[in-house]
Amino acid sequence: MSGYKITYNRKFETPFHYLSKSASNLKPEASTMPQEELRISRKLTNQLLHLAQQSPGSEICGFVGSRNGLPISCYPIQNIAEHPEQRFLFDPAQQIAAMKKMRETNEDLFAIYHSHPSTPAAPSNTDLELSAYPEIYYLIISLSTKGVLEMRAFKISQKIATEIAILLCED
Repeated sequence: MSGYKITYNRKFETPFHYLSKSASNLKPEASTMPQEELRISRKLTNQLLHLAQQSPGSEICGFVGSRNGLPISCYPIQNIAEHPEQRFLFDPAQQIAAMKKMRETNEDLFAIYHSHPSTPAAPSNTDLELSAYPEIYYLIISLSTKGVLEMRAFKISQKIATEIAILLCED
């Protein structure tokens, strides 16, 4: 891995309801000051980035579990979408198994992560449409910049994504 890029708070919204992998219609708000920070360990970040690198032509997806508000575990889930290069769809059995494992280890669902193999690390229209958990983070990893992996964090509520600053911390 050559490097990664951390970005700061912007709001994105889409007035359209069509499905597109492109984030070109997302509009940044004027304010770029972080409203909150997501603290995540370098070890967990590297694990997520490595998973994305292992499947450069398909979106990877899964959950991040937390304990006491701190992200600690990664739960990869198979992407069973018909076109995995453009979207993700959790394998239902693996999704249930991951949620069960989190309950057994007293973890909470902290984030849903997925990758964008050929587009920026910003929520697509599909991501905005299908987001169902406004209280968790959405981590998006982009492989579209040669030599640089980019991971960005968002909270998505009512089809509006607010970017959250990522603060890498030691394990």
